[in-house]
Amino acid sequence: MEDDELLDDELLELMPDVLPEQGEEASLLGGRLEGGYEHWRIEVDKGQTPVRVDKFLMDHMPGTSRNRIQKAAEAGAIHAGDKPVKSNYKVKPGDVISLVLDHPKRDWEIVPEDIPLDVVYEDEALLVVNKPAGLVVHPGCGNYSGTLVNALAWYLRDDKEFDPNDPTVGLVHRIDKDTSGLLVIAKTAEAKTSLCKQFFYHTTRREYNALVWGPFADDDGTVTGNIGRHPKDRMQMAVYPMDGEVGKPAVTHYHVLERFGPVTLVECRLETGRTHQIRAHMRHIGHPLFADERYGGCQILRGEQTTSYKAFINNCFALCPRQALHARTLGFKHPVTGEEMFFSSELPEDMTALLNKWRKRKDSL
Repeated sequence: MEDDELLDDELLELMPDVLPEQGEEASLLGGRLEGGYEHWRIEVDKGQTPVRVDKFLMDHMPGTSRNRIQKAAEAGAIHAGDKPVKSNYKVKPGDVISLVLDHPKRDWEIVPEDIPLDVVYEDEALLVVNKPAGLVVHPGCGNYSGTLVNALAWYLRDDKEFDPNDPTVGLVHRIDKDTSGLLVIAKTAEAKTSLCKQFFYHTTRREYNALVWGPFADDDGTVTGNIGRHPKDRMQMAVYPMDGEVGKPAVTHYHVLERFGPVTLVECRLETGRTHQIRAHMRHIGHPLFADERYGGCQILRGEQTTSYKAFINNCFALCPRQALHARTLGFKHPVTGEEMFFSSELPEDMTALLNKWRKRKDSL
């Protein structure tokens, strides 16, 4: 799902049918483990003959497919004991096989909350909203209220067809809390199915504006590399070889929009949509996003070592105290009419003020 990614509806393509809410009778601990939360587990009988874990789970998880189980294993979600295993792992008597995900089991109800929404477009099938920085998109660990989903539940409270607790409607993709910009929401199950397919097959158009550290030699370029969890810090994503087994393939195209010397304004076009894709890819090529604390962009990485320059950068950080990233454009085919839809949003005030400050500095040199 970057910054722009499919939701746990990445359990759309992963394992949506084996979650506890689907009636699975195996024990459900929901507890925090190192590296994730346990959603499902089963202890292998003492008389079990060795068998591949994907086949074993096919027999013990009714309603799911072998393909989904294999995708879950590829994503590191299938564990034997406390370690992730591949699909060809042979289950042994006494093994504890579990499904471990990055988020806790949802055991709360989404409650409507009167939170302002900037609705860019709406019809009977969908709506497009412009999310401000600082607003969490979806309830999760530590953020069970005050999210965009709670706001949607309030906004659509009179729509009898829309149930905010029904995973077949609602958010199709998400962006990080401190990233601003456009999101599309499905109001019907049919619309969500169509939109999710478009995101999964990379036929949508998603362009971001980002202020990053450092100058670029060329105006255009492409970053490729699998994106997966950082081996030491699970709050970060890392870039791995494109032909390797770790992570998921990711492609980011960038174009230079404006140069300021120590920093550069770029447009990033997503060919894929992985967690923190732009943030991880830009750091990978030596251009962390400006003010991105998680990926090292909140330090002075380029420019002078003078007191006045350090004061200037600190003032910039104060103007935009979050990663300077905005989901500016979004395009897709309407799930009902097939019409090409395209939306664009202006940069928010904090990024506009930040860029204007850099422009004034550039003009004064």
